[in-house]
Amino acid sequence: MGERKEDDGMQVVGVDGCRSGWFAVSLSGSGAWKTNVYPDFAELWAAHRTASLILVDIPIGLRDEGPDERSCDREARRLLGHPRGSSVFPAPCRAALSASSHAEASRINRERSGRGLSIQSWGITPKIRQVDRLMLASTPDRGAIRRTVREVHPEVLFRALNGGHPLRHGKKYREGVRERLEILRRTDLRADAIVDDAHRRWLRREVARDDILDALAAALTAEGGPSGLETLPATPPVDAEGLRMEIVYRPDAGGG
Repeated sequence: MGERKEDDGMQVVGVDGCRSGWFAVSLSGSGAWKTNVYPDFAELWAAHRTASLILVDIPIGLRDEGPDERSCDREARRLLGHPRGSSVFPAPCRAALSASSHAEASRINRERSGRGLSIQSWGITPKIRQVDRLMLASTPDRGAIRRTVREVHPEVLFRALNGGHPLRHGKKYREGVRERLEILRRTDLRADAIVDDAHRRWLRREVARDDILDALAAALTAEGGPSGLETLPATPPVDAEGLRMEIVYRPDAGGG
């Protein structure tokens, strides 16, 4: 586990899925930071159950049926515009999480919603399943989990950190990496140390460059705590299990 200083004060966590599981950046009120990789989201929660806020790039709150996709996904695409809006994949219906193949998940999704499931959405379905299982578990800390773990989308976060301007380059390209890293540097002086530490500790086949940048953007957004967050849409609906279908962000994160 990479870390600097003693971890005291209020803790917040930014999380992004990676090939090895979940890459997490935790920040404390004292200025301390830690990075780690967890193979399962339940393990991540167990390690950070005292955090005031955990922001994760994964759909939370899923529709059961019906032709309309989640309004938070539509609004995120509208906010980002072309071409960044294409990075917001439609979330699967909850029944599709039980599928064992893309073909089966697409068939279930089409039966429930009238549309198939893209290969991109199928690619993150196992991780959606992990988070959904934790959010629905009948455990004593269920209420705390639902209050603490909130959904984000990295492009929405970077737009806010960039003064409300969508980014010019895709995150998989060298120009996009430089663009995002510069935004993170402007936002927090710890950015280079955190990113460099993660590069030293994990191979790219375990944690990709954009996983590190996306998780750090989530952690920096979380630093203000739950207050001050806004949601897409402004009044999020809840799904059949009582989970909010929302994407959260901090509109003043980049200082305007």
